Amino acid sequence: MHHPVPYSPQPLGQPATPRAELAPFLTPNLMTVVTGARRRALRDGDRQIDTAHLLHALVESDPEAGAAFDGGPQLARVLGYLVQRSIGYGLRWQRSEEDSGAGRLLPAPRGATSQDGRSSGWSPAAAAALEAAFRRAAERGEPQARGLDLLAVLAADPESRAVEVLRRAGVDPVALNSRIAARISAATAGREERHVPWGEGEPSQQV
Repeated sequence: MHHPVPYSPQPLGQPATPRAELAPFLTPNLMTVVTGARRRALRDGDRQIDTAHLLHALVESDPEAGAAFDGGPQLARVLGYLVQRSIGYGLRWQRSEEDSGAGRLLPAPRGATSQDGRSSGWSPAAAAALEAAFRRAAERGEPQARGLDLLAVLAADPESRAVEVLRRAGVDPVALNSRIAARISAATAGREERHVPWGEGEPSQQV
């Protein structure tokens, strides 16, 4: 039975914390990523939290996600493009809403604005990515999505801002997803042999 990730747009002017309802669906590490993405959008003055914010937070704070890239130099190039979103290609992002339309599962937030007039909450593509990450985990029988699940979803949407960054940094999204699949498969097999739940051993996270 599918249990969708609760979604309710919130003004970016509110405290930079994820909705508490997300906690049961995401590992503590991934909750940290969600918090970081929201905080970065607020700090950068962006209209919404988008897939590039999620990618940036994954690269910075999730070791599993970082290890899925093809070495340190590739990861460094990705981070280099992400930190430059305030110039060049990133400027047009501040004037538009991210809505790739690729396999979107959740409706776009409508009619919500923050006190300074900016659109609020998550971009449709980012909200759908969180939903799809949980579905990936549920399909393999896991109750919580991991950073690798979210990274795989981001890399699979060819029209997302996250994939635009990946391509600019010379990352092949298809090859990245292949490495992610191999890592998840190996980790799942290893944990099944030891009968260790996915979330065991991760630090606790207050939300």
